[in-house]
Amino acid sequence: MFPHKYRASASPTLLGLGLGFSFRLISSLKVSWRRDPLLDSAIDSDKRYRHCSRLVREVLNSPNHSLPLSHLDRRRHRLRLPVRVSSLLSRNPGLLETHLSRLRPNSQPVPFVRPGHRLRRYLLDEARIRAEHEPIALAKLCKLVMMSKDRVVRAEKLQNVRRDFGLPDDFLCNLIPKYPQFLELVGGAPGESNCFVKLVGWNDEFAKSAIERRAEKESSLTGFSIAPRFDVRLPKGFHLRKEMREWARDWMEMPYVSPYSDASGLDKASPEMEKRSVGRVPVPTIGKFAEEFLLSNACSGVFLRHPGIFYVSLKGGVETAVLREAYEEGRLVDRDPLLKIKERFEEMLMEGWREWREGERERGKLMQRKMEAVAVFRSGCEGSSGFGAGSSSEVENGSNEWFA
Repeated sequence: MFPHKYRASASPTLLGLGLGFSFRLISSLKVSWRRDPLLDSAIDSDKRYRHCSRLVREVLNSPNHSLPLSHLDRRRHRLRLPVRVSSLLSRNPGLLETHLSRLRPNSQPVPFVRPGHRLRRYLLDEARIRAEHEPIALAKLCKLVMMSKDRVVRAEKLQNVRRDFGLPDDFLCNLIPKYPQFLELVGGAPGESNCFVKLVGWNDEFAKSAIERRAEKESSLTGFSIAPRFDVRLPKGFHLRKEMREWARDWMEMPYVSPYSDASGLDKASPEMEKRSVGRVPVPTIGKFAEEFLLSNACSGVFLRHPGIFYVSLKGGVETAVLREAYEEGRLVDRDPLLKIKERFEEMLMEGWREWREGERERGKLMQRKMEAVAVFRSGCEGSSGFGAGSSSEVENGSNEWFA
């Protein structure tokens, strides 16, 4: 008889395999989406950070780290900025500063944008943190290449997702050449379309997933052999239909498939391949590696079919998948040391925002005092209007003096 762990519940929508047995198509399994306010708030808190980060990267990637303000304004929609660049700068003092420069030698000076004093200080901190935790960045890069089918990944793809994995901007030119025993560039130079990152040496420690490490730790503590398994945390009040519960139970009973194992013999639509896919890093950009990681075209559905493992947020009109067990009450449990870079950036933004808010408060108080003074002045003029008060023009001139 066919093993129970591969059996699915009866349904009109079935896929025959020519063996007298039937399976429910994985793609036909539907799970209702339910909002998780705590995880949504954790994602939404990054919104200001992302806006400013995109603006800063645009400036730092320009020649001499300086760009005309008008050029940034024209790129506003591409950068997905909610307000004008000048407004964003005024609300984040010290992040970027304006100065006058010329587009051409004989042209009139125009406003340019360059790093401000807070950003310059942050960049020094970022370089220090990256140097301290360079082995972590190396391990992440090796893991990405080790999960690919041929142990080689197009450099351009890795460059596009470097921020998602905490890799430095110059990892192709500086990080990889420092560790020739692990990685090398082949095919072309960095920036060329035929440039690839190839694995040179396999590292068994890098090839252990977090789930396997957790199972090893639990086995060591208990003295019993514990198989690697996913931590399932369905939200309170969340219920699955019977057919989905049966499929999820059978899926969980299947042996764990490491994302670093050879998957060349697995069908992209098989339950085994789905289990291997779920073991990967849940980021929205993972679909870009469909070819290298042997993912199916419907790989995004994996996150939705496993609501106890992943949560898919729709904040900002963008689907963002997060691992449920990584959060407790909306806060990260095991923080990546490289997150210090992001935290330091957020601290810098908060410093500038507090300064801007205090300035707004003081400007509001000053305006209130001016309005009160004008009201007193006008009240006095009206009371003495029958006793030789000055002309209306004199009153207007007198009131305007308060705004000098």
